[in-house]
Amino acid sequence: QVQLIESGGALVQAGDSLRLSCAVSESTSVYYYAVGWFRQTPGKEREFVAALNWNDRYYKDFVKGRFTVSKDNDKNTVYLQMNSLKPEDTAVYFCAATPLFTGSYDYIRPTSWPYWGQGTQVIVSS
Repeated sequence: QVQLIESGGALVQAGDSLRLSCAVSESTSVYYYAVGWFRQTPGKEREFVAALNWNDRYYKDFVKGRFTVSKDNDKNTVYLQMNSLKPEDTAVYFCAATPLFTGSYDYIRPTSWPYWGQGTQVIVSS
């Protein structure tokens, strides 16, 4: 069983930066799993933000150039560095994991990710 624990959410001002962390359970190595970041606001569906699949990085258009996903293999942790935050980035951010994928895997869909963390709240004030 893969366990994920997010941290780093906070209340910040527009233009600020924030780094979210996703710690992957010790029994699972980030070598063998892709980790994705999603976000959700009340009344809306969970949406894809970014993902790291081995050394391949994927980003949703609205975060390109602002958010960066990275990993620390020694700490078994994946990070989401968020810069130039906007009020519309306010959401609960979730990390998710799935075995490393190839080809035309539909990583955009939340249902493609079987393991989820509990989420961390990010609030960006204007």
